[in-house]
Amino acid sequence: MVGVVRKRLVSDRSPFVAAGNRGTVTMGDDKGKEVERIGKKKYNEELFGLQLDLIKLQEWVKSEGLKVVVIFEGRDAAGKGGVIKRITQYLNPRVVRVAALPAPTDRQKTEWYFQRYVNHLPAAGEIVLFDRSWYNRSGVERVMGFCNEDEYQDFLRSCPNFERMLIRSGTILLKYWFSVSDDEQLKRFKARLDEPHKRWKLSPMDLESLTRWEDYSEAKDKMFAHTDTKQAPWYVVNSEIKRHAHLNCISHFLSMIPHEDLTPPPIKLPERKRARGYVRPPMNEQTFVPNHHESVMD
Repeated sequence: MVGVVRKRLVSDRSPFVAAGNRGTVTMGDDKGKEVERIGKKKYNEELFGLQLDLIKLQEWVKSEGLKVVVIFEGRDAAGKGGVIKRITQYLNPRVVRVAALPAPTDRQKTEWYFQRYVNHLPAAGEIVLFDRSWYNRSGVERVMGFCNEDEYQDFLRSCPNFERMLIRSGTILLKYWFSVSDDEQLKRFKARLDEPHKRWKLSPMDLESLTRWEDYSEAKDKMFAHTDTKQAPWYVVNSEIKRHAHLNCISHFLSMIPHEDLTPPPIKLPERKRARGYVRPPMNEQTFVPNHHESVMD
């Protein structure tokens, strides 16, 4: 079994992705100097190469019957959705699916806390990407008062055991935390106000988070203290620069699951069979959508 061997722009020693319990992520070198932003052309070239590698990983997961869970957590507007979008862009939705759960219903609030997430866990040959996860309890629920102290403390005790059970059952579990500064978060929130196609992303919870930055910082630090375990460590992605975060996270994800290239040999299309005389109904008997494009053409 071999890992991905294609040459990377991102070094294995890159400080942009690091295990949460083994160091602090900084921009640039160890002194925290600002780094040069990658150009759009080079970014697109590297991203497409990584996406081709994701297809190879997908086929390996199917072939070997692996079960993979990837958790994406972080500040609002930290860039989780952008990475997920680029991971799934060319993948088979029957193999790789996204779980982005809404707020729990009244019935779900009475269930075992992890129950509604268990329903979305993968079977053999599947990858599930959690766009937020059971860590809602130690984040937004804690800060906004949606859970009481006993429920919060029980989560901190139970979560490491829950994740160990997943791993013992054969599930590969990866956890990513997307880190962004308060200035960059505010900049992205303001951009959403001005861009109609992104305005839907601004929820009341997002706006409230602006006034509770320190509360969320404390909640995140306590969460790491209890759940950044040897069996299931947190990997921190510095997402101050979106393009860098995309490349670094995807490259790291690929490196965490050794896989082989199962690309099939070139496929030869079969020749069409000779017509047997079947006469189809007239085209004008079908209802076609209007030609909207004609109204916008010069």
